[in-house]
Formats: sequence, C-alpha cells, structure tokens
Amino acid sequence: MTATAAELLEVLWGRASTAPASASQLRVLLILEHHERINLRTLAASLASTPPSTSRLCDRLQAAGLIEREGSQADRREVHLRLSSRGRAFLADLRARREKTLQEVLDQMSAADRHALLHGLEAFCAVVTAQIHDDAEETGSQTA
Repeated sequence: MTATAAELLEVLWGRASTAPASASQLRVLLILEHHERINLRTLAASLASTPPSTSRLCDRLQAAGLIEREGSQADRREVHLRLSSRGRAFLADLRARREKTLQEVLDQMSAADRHALLHGLEAFCAVVTAQIHDDAEETGSQTA
C-alpha cells in the first residue's frame, strides 16, 4: 500500500508541474528554504552529492533566478546560498497548486476517512521531521 500511495502522490504532484525546476533542483530549493545562507559544502553533504555537482545544480538555479549566491565576509573562498524572492514565490505557488490538487481528492473522501488519514499523516510528519532534524545535526557535526 505504501508503494502505491507514493506512486499516486507522484502522479498528483506531476499535475502540479515543478517546471522550471527539476526534482533535484527542487530538493535544493527546499533545503535552502529551511537553511538560509547554507554554504555549498554543507548543501552538497545534505544532498549526498559532490561539491562540483552541487555547484552546477546551483548554477542552473541561479540562472533561473531562483537562488542567490553571496560571498562570505569571513572567508572569500566560501559562498553562501539563499532563496531569491522569485525562488520563494515559486515554492509558494508550487505548494498552492499541490494543495489544490490534493484537496480535490480529499473532497471525494468521507469525513471518517479524512480524519483517519489526518491522524496517520500527523504521526508520519512527526517521525519524518525528527529524522530530518537528526540527519541535519549529524551532517552539521561531520562538517564542523
């Protein structure tokens, strides 16, 4: 059932296109949204990627106007990344479109089924949030 649910969510999210960002670029945008002014090395570690690959990914996002790079005051070799206002607007629009698509499905469910789903999703979100927090702490301690 989990595999089917994941695949169906992919279909629903596909209706709310992520263009002009690819799936990997979307991951970068979401990480930057939660970790403002992250450096390239930490971002690469969060993506389990190499700094050169992450830099190329960021090049494309910067060219699209979705992120901004800023040199560090303390170390000229270090670059900090952050979402641009266009990047924030893109994520807000994407979320609104995804929510609308999902709401159309939820509207067709019974109240009892929506309540059961809500209860399960709350538990799911709590566990995933804790895992992401633990992963971020682990990544931060490895790069320090």
